[in-house]
Amino acid sequence: MSFAPSDVLRRVFGFESFMGRQEEIIDHVVNGGEALVLMPTGGGKSLCYQIPALCKGGMGVVISPLIALMRDQVEALKQLGVRAAALNSALESGEAGRIIDQIKAGKLDLLYVAPERLLMDGTLGLLEQCRISLFAIDEAHCVSQWGHDFRPEYLQLSVLSERFPKVPRIALTATADVPTRNEIIKKLKLENGRVFISSFDRPNIRYHVLPKNKPREQLLRFLKKDHAEDSGIVYCLSRARVEEIAEWLSQQGFDALPYHAGLATGVRSRNQDRFIKDEGVIVVATIAFGMGIDKPNVRFVVHMDMPKSIEAYYQETGRAGRDGLPSDSLLLYGNEDVAKLRSMIEDGEANEQRKQLERRKLDALAGYCSSSRCRRQTLLEYFGEVLSEPCGNCDSCLYPVDTFDGTVAAQKALSCVYRTGQRFGTVHLTDVLVGADTERVRQFGHDKLPTYGVGKEFTRSQWRDIFRQLVAHGILITDMEGHGGLRFGSEDVSRSVLRGEKKVTLREDMTFALKREVKEKRAKHSDGSKVKQVLDNAEDENVFQSLRALRLRIAKEQNVPPYVIFHDTTLMAIAQKRPRTLQEMGGISGIGVAKLERYGEVFLKAIAA
Repeated sequence: MSFAPSDVLRRVFGFESFMGRQEEIIDHVVNGGEALVLMPTGGGKSLCYQIPALCKGGMGVVISPLIALMRDQVEALKQLGVRAAALNSALESGEAGRIIDQIKAGKLDLLYVAPERLLMDGTLGLLEQCRISLFAIDEAHCVSQWGHDFRPEYLQLSVLSERFPKVPRIALTATADVPTRNEIIKKLKLENGRVFISSFDRPNIRYHVLPKNKPREQLLRFLKKDHAEDSGIVYCLSRARVEEIAEWLSQQGFDALPYHAGLATGVRSRNQDRFIKDEGVIVVATIAFGMGIDKPNVRFVVHMDMPKSIEAYYQETGRAGRDGLPSDSLLLYGNEDVAKLRSMIEDGEANEQRKQLERRKLDALAGYCSSSRCRRQTLLEYFGEVLSEPCGNCDSCLYPVDTFDGTVAAQKALSCVYRTGQRFGTVHLTDVLVGADTERVRQFGHDKLPTYGVGKEFTRSQWRDIFRQLVAHGILITDMEGHGGLRFGSEDVSRSVLRGEKKVTLREDMTFALKREVKEKRAKHSDGSKVKQVLDNAEDENVFQSLRALRLRIAKEQNVPPYVIFHDTTLMAIAQKRPRTLQEMGGISGIGVAKLERYGEVFLKAIAA
């Protein structure tokens, strides 16, 4: 028996209407079409294969790279009354056998499977005996060697088109530039499929980018102002820094946990489980954390160090605000980050073509950090999308940065770099420019240079920012083959600046940071929670908190994440509308038939109380 997509959307998932291009994609797949879908995190990608699988009958097979993601999605589907299971290496043999029996008996609507398990002859042979409605390849960017998260086993998924030629396939990802898209299509043999590209915009995320200036204090100010009670992720570049920041946050009174590949497996699992199932937990992590996390109420993502590329940055910031509620991203950056990442590229085992690509990606991110333009416009342009007007919801829009003609300053900096032999770092170069009387300056005779003392119009911190921006613009680069000193980037560009043929516009970074801090102090402070800013009044807030406590108790009894019971958006709607009957509650977005039957009465009692 088949069902209309709109009926499944309403009865199973509790939504009255589709978002964006969902309906177009779902109709295409239900009618047997194949597709590559690019849709931002939180845009509703999973419905694009879950609904067709339920409409077509048979069993939909979802290939997913991470066990944690499978587990959460399967549990969420079960809460909706959907017959779902996951087949992966984490299962005990008895449990795996039970799921295989369900597959053979046709008792599953959706099967989640890891790519390495799918590719086993036994699994493929088993699926050939079943009625398969579709194959969904999630996180499809993993197939691309040009992407930011390449997984070799994804390259073998083209076998699906050979062994199941009549079963439609849909590949989905939140992050892929044009070369990555082309490689996904080629490697998965989707040349005859349609490409659906939704907007990459995440308007509910507010982007903040700041030069590092006492980063711990910057982080603490950010958390206390808007996120004192919220769950979030703090990314660091190294394992040591992860543990250091997690411990420091704990000392400041936050519920913070470390996560990185060097921790014992049990510790990692426990920390991830606490983040998923508890409220207000902060995970401090390397990039090993997050891809498999389906938690919709992550209210902030902080980068204490620069990520490797705009794709990685977009993917990681996209883990905030999947439920559509206001959320924040904060990126702190510095020249030392660029130097470390460039060193990682040069010391890596990739071929020269790959290294050139990674250098370009790093340069693009450095340019994004130092730009004075609207953050969202810059991000979307990177992915080939145009935003006609500034977004009004990023730091550049809210606290416009001052710029100045930095051509003369750049010429002084370049002259100093050249005359000192292109082998010294920012600290020594600044000493020369401001005319500092240091032993090292005298040792190398740099107090005799024409550039000695010519930069006294700027402070040391301002020169640090100037050098950082010149590196971001590629006018200077860090020499990783030597001792980390600065040297000319492109000789043509650097010399054209020196000769006055190229103008250099710089942002007043330190001035900007101070102005912004003053503006934020003058602004009305929130009470430490993004959710509270959305609710209309104290009474709604009290009801919401009661409902959240009830949700947490139910979730702990079932040993599931709270958000698989109801999302925050649904709880907020209940708190605001105060339904008195099951019929009224059933009209709230996110409450389908199964959840209404399971939880309707208990939540109505809580509202009445």
